[in-house]
Amino acid sequence: MSKTILEMRNITKVFPGVKALDNVNFSVQQGEIHFVVGENGAGKSTLMKVLSGIYPTGDYEGEIIFNGAIVDFRKISDSEKAGLAIINQELALVPEMTVYENIYLAHEIKSNGIINWNQTIHKAAEQLDKVKLKVNPGLRVKDLNVGQQQLVEIAKALSKNVTLLILDEPTAALNENDSDNLLNLLVELKKQGVTSIMISHKLKEVTAIADSVTVLRDGKTISTISKSEINEDRIIKDMVGREINNIYPPREKYVDKEIVLETKNINSYDFAKSKKVVKNANIVLRKGEVVGLAGLMGAGRTELALTIFGNPKKYDTSGDVYIHGEKVNFKHPKDAIKHGIIYVSEDRKHEGLILKQDVKQNISIINLFSLSKNGIIDKNKEIMIAEKYCKDINIKTPSIQQIVENLSGGNQQKVSISKGLFSNPEILILDEPTRGIDVGAKFEIYTLINELINEGMSIIMISSELPELLAMSDRLYVVAEGKITGELSKAEATQENVMRLATL
Repeated sequence: MSKTILEMRNITKVFPGVKALDNVNFSVQQGEIHFVVGENGAGKSTLMKVLSGIYPTGDYEGEIIFNGAIVDFRKISDSEKAGLAIINQELALVPEMTVYENIYLAHEIKSNGIINWNQTIHKAAEQLDKVKLKVNPGLRVKDLNVGQQQLVEIAKALSKNVTLLILDEPTAALNENDSDNLLNLLVELKKQGVTSIMISHKLKEVTAIADSVTVLRDGKTISTISKSEINEDRIIKDMVGREINNIYPPREKYVDKEIVLETKNINSYDFAKSKKVVKNANIVLRKGEVVGLAGLMGAGRTELALTIFGNPKKYDTSGDVYIHGEKVNFKHPKDAIKHGIIYVSEDRKHEGLILKQDVKQNISIINLFSLSKNGIIDKNKEIMIAEKYCKDINIKTPSIQQIVENLSGGNQQKVSISKGLFSNPEILILDEPTRGIDVGAKFEIYTLINELINEGMSIIMISSELPELLAMSDRLYVVAEGKITGELSKAEATQENVMRLATL
């Protein structure tokens, strides 16, 4: 019979205006991979921050029992000393430092009070072997891709003799190959005696490797599901409180219409990366259709979207863009916005939103002129607009005065989309619109996409989740190393065909 390594009893955590955790009970058995799932705002990350000491003892009600003893973690170093490590969505690595420096940062290997760099490098190489990452430990972290950086974080945790590893959305920014590698690593660590708690919105990951699942909803424990009972339908029902029979809502059959956007031989050179990131790209977008951009991470999909959207990254560009057959020259995103194009960034926290401002300000900022008279903003209009979008798009917030930083990821994404829609676009570019959000919020965004298309909008959609892209797109362009390697109709767009073109 397995031993209970962790038990959290009656955990309650309150933020101003919000009860994030409401009498949550949670337990994990030693040597298992335990998933925590729930809609955005359900309390998953908050629960893990309580566990790890980010929210210290005294900042919440309830008690934590770890390895059979009640613990008081007053800071994150306390939980680390006990053998617990948390890897948050935002990686805690120093980009300019080397891999080995990052792995042993804050617990350096010393001899007579002086850092022993030779031993540090040797030990770091051993940790990299454990996570099956074949890179030179002397490389700077900024020179690694996101998947490799994630493995460095895990190596860093293992270097502290961790027995319980917490991973908060570790695959949210990874491509499918890197995600699979990470899941395989967790299974391997399990064989070595490491217990893992993983937060994920990707239900295929849950069904693939979970030994048990805890479902949270509205800050409460809804269920704990054993391995033999795990299936997507059961998890979704517990997460959202209702059955969702088709995660991808049907849309009226697309009929070819007029061309609203066309690019001819678009090229972009990124000075920061010292390489061409878009190469002779030709795409066509018609009125009332969803065109998907598929490809592996780093293929150039976002770079192509940004090139169309007024080139905010200041690439060296060439080629032509046409709107309704008329050649345009966008020198700045504001030029694209004036022509009815809006881009919703994949990085909502750094590029899509002003986190320290409230919901109302984030939505209205893109089109303040429509709310102003003689240079003065009509605050009543601004409130009405914000409340309208909160209602129409179901943004879950205590009020439109709520600071966006305090919203869940899914609701932040809805605010970001609302901001774009308030500019009254004709063409909407959605870059990873459902990254890091739960199945219920995904369904709402898919439904919104269908509604916008039915109203005559045209959408370019970038996604690393291939099933999502195949289900939602009317046509697909596949991008590899900055080139369009193929165009696929709805009937031709299969996972096999896409991956074949994505790896050319």
